[in-house]
Amino acid sequence: MSRTRRWTGGGQPGGGPAGVPQGARTRWADPLWWTTGNWDGRLLALDGGESARIAVFGVSEAGPAELARALAASDLGAAVRRWPGAFGVVRAVGGQVEVLADAVGTVPVYWTSTATGVVWSTHARALAALTGGGPDPAWLGAYLRDQRVPAARSAFAGVHRVPPGHRLVLTRRGASLSPWWSAPTPGHYEVAVARLRTALTGAVRVRTGAGEPVSTDLAGMDSTTLTVLAERFGPVTGITAHPRGVTAGGDLDFARALILPQLTRRTFELTDRHLPFAEAELPATDQPPLSAHLWGMFSAQLAAGLGVHLTGDGGDHLFQPAPTHLAELVAHGRLLRAVRDAGQWARARRISPVPLLRQAAGRDVTALATSGPGAAAPWLTPDTAYERDPVDRTAAAALVDSLRAAARHAHADTELAASIGVELHNPYHDAAVLDAVLAARSWDRVSSIRYKPMLVDALGDLLPARHRDRTTKGTFETSFHTGVRARLPHLLDHCDGRLAALGLIRPDQLRAALHRAALGARTPWRTIVAAYGAETWLRTVDEAPAPSWTALTTPARTTP
Repeated sequence: MSRTRRWTGGGQPGGGPAGVPQGARTRWADPLWWTTGNWDGRLLALDGGESARIAVFGVSEAGPAELARALAASDLGAAVRRWPGAFGVVRAVGGQVEVLADAVGTVPVYWTSTATGVVWSTHARALAALTGGGPDPAWLGAYLRDQRVPAARSAFAGVHRVPPGHRLVLTRRGASLSPWWSAPTPGHYEVAVARLRTALTGAVRVRTGAGEPVSTDLAGMDSTTLTVLAERFGPVTGITAHPRGVTAGGDLDFARALILPQLTRRTFELTDRHLPFAEAELPATDQPPLSAHLWGMFSAQLAAGLGVHLTGDGGDHLFQPAPTHLAELVAHGRLLRAVRDAGQWARARRISPVPLLRQAAGRDVTALATSGPGAAAPWLTPDTAYERDPVDRTAAAALVDSLRAAARHAHADTELAASIGVELHNPYHDAAVLDAVLAARSWDRVSSIRYKPMLVDALGDLLPARHRDRTTKGTFETSFHTGVRARLPHLLDHCDGRLAALGLIRPDQLRAALHRAALGARTPWRTIVAAYGAETWLRTVDEAPAPSWTALTTPARTTP
């Protein structure tokens, strides 16, 4: 087990003879709580006596005083909501266990029913091994269609997921779910901007404040901002990827423009070995990694960094979202602003503004947030159809839905990184950062003419002028076509695999799409890489040893 692969879980109060994962450390007896792996610096627990206990698992700045207040709080969610970091909480008081999943889903929590009671864990595949459940075809179908799978389901049959921002409550009678988080009421933009600066600084500090050297992606505005913040707390190595033979322009020029006392800049040259779809052995994860096609590049880039690595994932979702604010502009009578924004948005993307205005007039936030139901790939069968979770007709709800989907995919990447001994962190996925962004009204936090205005207003003074004025980010789409051409036989082999056997894809149509991609035709890459990742994941999960469980026979410890 790598030093960064860690997970935790437990059972309901008064449960029967319970098993624990092989090698787990039992922390509490009743209710049962255990941990596996190295949790140094990622776990804080408090025993309040008289069967009152609480623990925080993940990245958090909470100390004993904060934990004591949370243990005594009538509303556990409200007590922990403002803490920087990404973490889950388990509290046992008076014969009841509460397990809080964070508001974004950065630290997922799963649960399942067994003959001896309900068991929860941060590791879905381990629970599937406990119950004997395999991959869930219905979940896979939803994943292939648009990657926004039902929040309460995992990729394994019989293993449920606690939706982000919800609590799992366990008693002797069973389990129940209820929300503990809701979006804040928006207010003054200046207050929200100040709050964002505090929240994002805290998100970086909690991961770097110990002074341990960290590395970052040094590329776009999101990752550059994290690099600047991380350097305030200690040495940081910024890594900039670039195609072979390219020594100037794009991200390279922006990286060279950033000069900080404790920053070491490092470049990472992308060669043919790092092309998309390069064959590489992936570790088993709790769901298909959307980046499976990039593992050859991703793993090599992580190996070039340090043991703790920060990425800018999530920044686009927070600061450059889909134009859902148009519906709220119309609802609030700001028609001229809605027409102007729709026109500028459409012009930048070379589309007609008419559909946007029609959707805004109908307050169709779902249509504004997505490409619509007609975007399904032709190689998907009707078995991939599913009913999406309902999303409130607000821009805030659409943004939350988008960030949660990104965090769910990013968690698979953290599992991949952990397999090679790297702690991968995504500070933009922290709940406190999301709260700060939502504290501004939708039309204040976005702009059709400024690039990521809220991030610039919050932290732009820490960036060189060149970075503040940036309006684009790098793209590697050409390498995708090259990768398909180089790996075409390998990709075609994936067309007649497990997904086809499950009746989820039409192999002939997928093969035709791959041939077109190899010729350089315009390609819906997201659906291609989802199918590739899902097929690869099914093969990996089928072949990888499953986590093993053992009977609880040793006396349980009640404190860490």
